[in-house]
Amino acid sequence: MSRRHLFRDPNPEVHGSPSAIVAAAYNQSGADYVAYADGDPTRLFVFSGLHAYADRRIWALLETKLTDLRATGANSIAILDAGCGPGTWLRRILARARALGFTTITARGFDIARAQVQRARLLARNLSGLPGVNLTFDVADLMGELPEADASVDLTLCLYSVLSHLPVASLPKISAEIARVTSGCFIATVRAVGSTPTVLVDSIEKARRFRHDNGRDQFEIEFCDGRHIELVFHLFTASELRTYFAEHLDIEDLRGLDVFHNRFAPDPCWNPASLVIDDQFSGELERLEEAYATKPGFLERATHLLLVARRSRFAPAIRDRR
Repeated sequence: MSRRHLFRDPNPEVHGSPSAIVAAAYNQSGADYVAYADGDPTRLFVFSGLHAYADRRIWALLETKLTDLRATGANSIAILDAGCGPGTWLRRILARARALGFTTITARGFDIARAQVQRARLLARNLSGLPGVNLTFDVADLMGELPEADASVDLTLCLYSVLSHLPVASLPKISAEIARVTSGCFIATVRAVGSTPTVLVDSIEKARRFRHDNGRDQFEIEFCDGRHIELVFHLFTASELRTYFAEHLDIEDLRGLDVFHNRFAPDPCWNPASLVIDDQFSGELERLEEAYATKPGFLERATHLLLVARRSRFAPAIRDRR
């Protein structure tokens, strides 16, 4: 039986498993979730949402990785987005890769929520037929085996809450599988143990009540429209995140992402419109972020933790795919 057959499940949302519960929750999220999660899907490079600072930092990092790979003379690139949601990040990368001159782009995103994959396919409908582009979105579960061949992916992503929704006991196996397929760089973000509250599947003002049980990794949300959702949700310490991936990958960077910006952003539900963040204040926040992003006491009180890793230097050599 092939890896691909093992991995692709025509209907992973069955039997009341943790994966099924997470899938059902994100299938119910409204159209507003697309913009809430990753920014305006029609304005790919305008970062102005709740997570704008984190999005800008992630995008700057991704641009650097793409540019560095292109500078080696590589003409082809393979990208994997595990837990792609509505596919916004994959569309950003694909657009930039084409602009940099990559002539062969293989990009695959997958998500456990069928509704998110359908949105991703719809939003990317004009990209799939471009010359040299092979873009696909699948309904699949990161708990399974990946269909990609060993060391076949230049850039692997696992952003925002994807890893937090997985049972902690499964992370060693998942990290090994991610490392197996990654030939270049792996970038992940997770919710930090001291992060600010969120309701994950929608904007926080739509929740009537929510509570996270840190001891049991259980998150309960009661929405104003009557929905009631309970999810697996794990908050990570920096050392814990490092431990899960350092066995298989070389860690390039591990830092807090958005220590200050989220806390200083004006809230239109509470603050007056006159309270804005001007360029001078924004610059000071940038300096604070850089100064405290890796400091104990601040690192794990960031909104997210950012992990950047590469294929281990002790891994077997791979073929040149230029």
